[in-house]
Amino acid sequence: MDFTSLGLLILRIGLAGTMAVRHGLPKLLDFANSMHSFPDPIGLGSEVGLALVVFAEFLCSLLIVVGVFTRFAAIPVVVAMAVAFFVVHGADPFTKKEMAFIYLTGFACILATGAGKFSADALFRGKK
Repeated sequence: MDFTSLGLLILRIGLAGTMAVRHGLPKLLDFANSMHSFPDPIGLGSEVGLALVVFAEFLCSLLIVVGVFTRFAAIPVVVAMAVAFFVVHGADPFTKKEMAFIYLTGFACILATGAGKFSADALFRGKK
C-alpha cells in the first residue's frame, strides 16, 4: 500500500471537496447577487474577481478532488488563498484569516506534491 498516495487522496478529497462545496458552490449559486459587492482587492473589478474566485474555489477544486491536472488546478486556488490571506484579510487578526491560511498551506502542499497514484493524473500517465 502506498500510504503517501493514500494521504494525498485524503487531503485532496477533504480539502478540495470542502473548498468546492462550502466556498465555491455558494459563490457560484449566488453569483448574480454578489458580483457587484464582491471585494476587489487587486483592482480587476468585482465581477472579474468573483469569476476568478469561483473558477479557483469551485472548478479547480473539483479537478483536484478527481486528480485531473492537479498541479495546474492548484495554482489558481493557491493564488486566491494568498490574496485572501495577505490582502483581503491582511490587517485582520490571525483568527479571522486562519481558514485562508489553512487552505493556502494545504493547496500549496498539493501543488508541490501532485495528486499521487490514486488520481486521474496517474491513470493518464499509465500508473496504477
